Amino acid sequence: MEGISGALALLWMVFAASQAFKIEISPGSPVMAQIGASVSLTCRATGCEAPAFSWRTQIDSPLNGKVRSAGSTSTLTMDPVSFENEHSYLCTATCGARKAERSIEVQVYSFPKDLEIHLPGPLQVGQPVTVTCLVPDVYPFDRLEIDLLKDNHLLKNQEFLEPMEGKSLKNMSLEVTFTPTREDMGKALVCRATLHITGVDAELRERETTKELQVYVSPKDTTVSVSPSTRLQEGGSVTMTCASEGLPAPQIVWSRKLDNGNLQPLSGNATLTLIAMRMEDSGIYVCAGVNLAGEDRKEVELLVQEKPFTVQIGPGPQVAAQLGGAVVLTCGATDCEAPSFSWRTQTDSPLSGQVRSEGPRSTLTLSPVGFENEHLYLCTVTCGRKKLEKGIKVDLYSFPRDPEIETSGVLVSGSPVTVSCKVPEVYPLERLEIQLLKGGRVVKNKNFLMGADKKSLETGSLEVTFVPTTEDTGEALVCLAQLHMDELDLEPTQRQSSHTLYVNIAPRNTSIQVSPSSILEEGSSVTMTCSSDGLPAPRFRWSRQLKNGQLQFLSENTTLTLTSTRREDAGIYVCEGSSLAGISRDEVELIIQGREGNKDYFSPGLLVLYCASSLIIPAIGMIIYFARKANMKGSYSLVEAQKSKV
Repeated sequence: MEGISGALALLWMVFAASQAFKIEISPGSPVMAQIGASVSLTCRATGCEAPAFSWRTQIDSPLNGKVRSAGSTSTLTMDPVSFENEHSYLCTATCGARKAERSIEVQVYSFPKDLEIHLPGPLQVGQPVTVTCLVPDVYPFDRLEIDLLKDNHLLKNQEFLEPMEGKSLKNMSLEVTFTPTREDMGKALVCRATLHITGVDAELRERETTKELQVYVSPKDTTVSVSPSTRLQEGGSVTMTCASEGLPAPQIVWSRKLDNGNLQPLSGNATLTLIAMRMEDSGIYVCAGVNLAGEDRKEVELLVQEKPFTVQIGPGPQVAAQLGGAVVLTCGATDCEAPSFSWRTQTDSPLSGQVRSEGPRSTLTLSPVGFENEHLYLCTVTCGRKKLEKGIKVDLYSFPRDPEIETSGVLVSGSPVTVSCKVPEVYPLERLEIQLLKGGRVVKNKNFLMGADKKSLETGSLEVTFVPTTEDTGEALVCLAQLHMDELDLEPTQRQSSHTLYVNIAPRNTSIQVSPSSILEEGSSVTMTCSSDGLPAPRFRWSRQLKNGQLQFLSENTTLTLTSTRREDAGIYVCEGSSLAGISRDEVELIIQGREGNKDYFSPGLLVLYCASSLIIPAIGMIIYFARKANMKGSYSLVEAQKSKV
């Protein structure tokens, strides 16, 4: 019995020992190891006094690390971590006949450096720029996400989801193009990158770089003010002040242009003062506004004169001369005892005028003024060794008459009419402007933009077509012509003509009233009255339509009266209402019937006999009458007889 108990105790001890022997591996799987850093895997055994350890990769690749075992612990250290360390590692511990094994997966990543924001150069307002956010040496890049923000507003987001072909460190970037404004000055441009991996602290898988924007405006509108003048006397002083716009405010640099084109630096101040000027100080002075975005220059030419000698030219720098008239140009010199004068045109054309010089004054008279006199005339005055020249521009013009207003016909309400405004004998036509106004309102405006090199008298015209109404009657139609020449101070530069509108209404609704009726008995009277609407009141014309279709004039009265009508008075009567605006007509047909007796007292036979006798007796009388008359005259005419009877 005791033997059995001992065996059972031994078996229990063996079982308990086997249950107590185990190993643990740390840190927890998976392990995220930064490439280039150091990582250690620790395998710890329990339940065994002297365990033996071994390490290997799951695919039996080289460990690429150092193993150190001591007591119940074994450590595999990889320093530095590289792509070769991305494996599943197995730690095996042996304790006598017992064996325990644990695995741990090591994944590598690279996110070692700060992000970089790259700009191609200074940011200029209004000029598009492409900004690049660079994430260097990243792995695995298919888990990378980049945000680019400006003033906390997202400009662009990108996730790099394309598959990786191999294990390598890559520089990943995000590009955004935007156009800077002045409001972007001082705003933050933020590049933010996140590597979406687990098992790594947030501060290690997120990086952010900020860049404050510096926005530039290239210098422009550089101006120079000169006091007292760019023309100086020897010994005098001049102050030149330069200003230039830009962001940041441009630095002002003064220099002088040398004969070889190079610039001689003078000053870095906005104001340049030169004193005790000499003639050799004459030249071109350059002011430059400069900042990182660029440079803008303004040149000023200074002329230092030998002595106070001046030239005046009149009537002014420009003078307007009327074609066919006369103009006198005057050139005078002051502070010169014996000046000499000469005149020429800028194009060296003939003067076509008479020069007269006396003392300090010279005149050039152009008369009569023609197209050949339109030049820039230069008067050159020589005083000792000094020579000065001044010019006067002679501009020609012709604007002799008021505009002419014409209409295409009588103004009729509802019928289009064309009004033309003509301005004759104009020069230069390209400076002419015509306005047509009706009732004080501009109907049409026209500028004549012809070539300035055409030298001839032209007629400018403006046409307008409109439909008049009766409301237009009494309104003024005004043609206003203007010759835009600033040199014309005394002469008229504006002419106009006006025409009062009178709108006609064409005759209409012409009608004839017949009293008592258009069907009459022979011998009775009839009155036909004609009426017609129109403005002015239409005139009337009565006519009778002949068999050939022509009209026989009868009267110009409103009423046409026929007394003691006869059968031959029957027919179509026409009334026409007419004015300058048109004609409207109406017609009526008169029917004249013979008289009929009382049929109650006659039988049909007696009626026939009566009618026959009433016809035979007059006929016999007429035959006798004409026979006698023929005997006297030698011939007869029934027509003539009827005419004389009538």
